[in-house]
Amino acid sequence: MRVNIERVKQKFNKLASIGGTANGGVHRLALSDEDREARNLFVEWLKERELEVNIDDLGNIYGIKKGTDPSLPPLVLGSHLDTVPYGGRFDGTLGVLTGLEIIENLIDENQEHTQSVIVVNFTNEEGARFPKPMISSGVLANKYTTKDMHMLRDVTGKTIKDELDRIGYSGKRENRITKADKFFELHIEQGPALIEQGASAGIVEGIQGLSWHQVTFEGDADHAGPSPMAFRKDAGVGAVKAMYRLHEWVSSAGDETMITFGKIKTEPDVVNVIPGKAVFSVDIRHPDPNILQRRVEEMKQIVIETSLETRLTNCIEDLSYMPPVVFSSDLTEQLEEICLKESIPAVRMYSGAGHDAMYMNRIAETVMVFVPSLNGKSHNEAEESRWEDIESCMNLTAELVTLSLHSRERQK
Repeated sequence: MRVNIERVKQKFNKLASIGGTANGGVHRLALSDEDREARNLFVEWLKERELEVNIDDLGNIYGIKKGTDPSLPPLVLGSHLDTVPYGGRFDGTLGVLTGLEIIENLIDENQEHTQSVIVVNFTNEEGARFPKPMISSGVLANKYTTKDMHMLRDVTGKTIKDELDRIGYSGKRENRITKADKFFELHIEQGPALIEQGASAGIVEGIQGLSWHQVTFEGDADHAGPSPMAFRKDAGVGAVKAMYRLHEWVSSAGDETMITFGKIKTEPDVVNVIPGKAVFSVDIRHPDPNILQRRVEEMKQIVIETSLETRLTNCIEDLSYMPPVVFSSDLTEQLEEICLKESIPAVRMYSGAGHDAMYMNRIAETVMVFVPSLNGKSHNEAEESRWEDIESCMNLTAELVTLSLHSRERQK
């Protein structure tokens, strides 16, 4: 199977125009008017190819090419059409178009298959408008409940249920995918690793685990002028020292550990007052659960040591933990074999970001393919990928789908 990349480009450009920005990006928040327009176009394409179209109670859209035995668990491909504010054209969209293009190829070639093949557009993958990402695949995997997700509100107070009803995409619970044989998601890398290594494709072995924490240092607030430097208990300085030491510690570890301090705040937050309190967040990531846990304990020890040295009290609050996700070893090995056969330069890697595949992994054998991102740019208007890489990765995914369908035929 070979994808028709010109057909893909035409669809891609139409979607990119919906919510398109002056700087070449896309602003298409979940369940907005722009999202409705993109959804309507996607459904139009599905119906043009006479696919069965189902919409579930989270607004997920399924385009179904039925197999000769619909009772079998299906092959599922897809991603999302929503974007972050003033995001890029490629994030999510390529995964949806890959699924649709592969199904169109099966139709064009009159291929019969026992399993059904489904392309899906997941609702609110980004979590940019409603404050939780990947909610719809999370509901399918029983991570979240429909009731709780329906009640998520945007900054104006509108709920997901409100907006699903408003744009006409509040479907039926019975339309959900409840079982699947395999799930395939093509996505841009959103980082510079593939470009730096000269690779045309990334074979994603899994998704890094993450651990979130909030660190609080407390000292004494005092006047910036009369208070001697030697006598100060400056919580802000203690926090800065701790963050610097943690950054240097992770940098010198020389492994896949990542650390980020995304939120930093001092109190009383006044120019001429020594901070009596400082609070910062810690995001630690690693693909190995044992190493991740060890890094968390080491982080806490560094925080404690720094607080003692700076004569401050400390409090470390554990906020959230997401274990690493490991994708199907069989599917990653098959991808590697295809790349060798087709002379596609590829590397195995872990994703540092979350994707719907991480929850679909709970209900189906799952794998992801990454397309290189030029300059590692993503979630902004400068997001860009080369079409030759996109074509290679789509063909790679298509061949894996073909192998999976043929494998089911041999089992039959």
